[in-house]
Amino acid sequence: MDAAAEGLARAIGARVKQERNGRGWTLDQLASAAGVSRRMLVNVEQGGVNPSVGTLLRLSDALGIGLPALVEPPTPRAAKLTRRGEGAVLWTGDQGGQGVLVAGTEPPDVVELWEWTLAPAERHDSEPHSEGTRELLHIQAGTVTVTVGDEHFELQRSDALTFHGDIAHSYANPASEPARFSLTVFEPRVGAAHRMEAPSA
Repeated sequence: MDAAAEGLARAIGARVKQERNGRGWTLDQLASAAGVSRRMLVNVEQGGVNPSVGTLLRLSDALGIGLPALVEPPTPRAAKLTRRGEGAVLWTGDQGGQGVLVAGTEPPDVVELWEWTLAPAERHDSEPHSEGTRELLHIQAGTVTVTVGDEHFELQRSDALTFHGDIAHSYANPASEPARFSLTVFEPRVGAAHRMEAPSA
């Protein structure tokens, strides 16, 4: 990991540990509630790994705080400004593409704003998000093939697509030029399933 990724991993780890301790949960309790291994959770809390977006989503949902809260410090101000280059890089492709979370709201109804770039032939596969999640994608440059379940959509510059994010989906760049798109994710009732009762020991 480079210095920026290491700093982000440490910040995420500290926030996960803070939220877990604040609930009085053990490592095993949070791991069970999030559906991740205890070893992975330990590595996340120690800042030793750059966890996948899927892992972060499972942890944030189990904690009931939403993904944006894991990657940025809490702020008492009504407005949160993110300057160019300050977003959280949560996915990096083999060829240099990136998925950057640039803004987000607090739970229970979380909205995330992402900036994505895909190098030629790069692809990002996303596991299903929580029930009711919707995604809105807008192409800024290049060509992107979006697969949602069994459906495939080839999008060009200025095209937009709205789809259900609670089924498996992917974004791919089939062209020889880089692609760039903005992505808004709406995830309602974040953590509702886990707020009913603390996970058992």
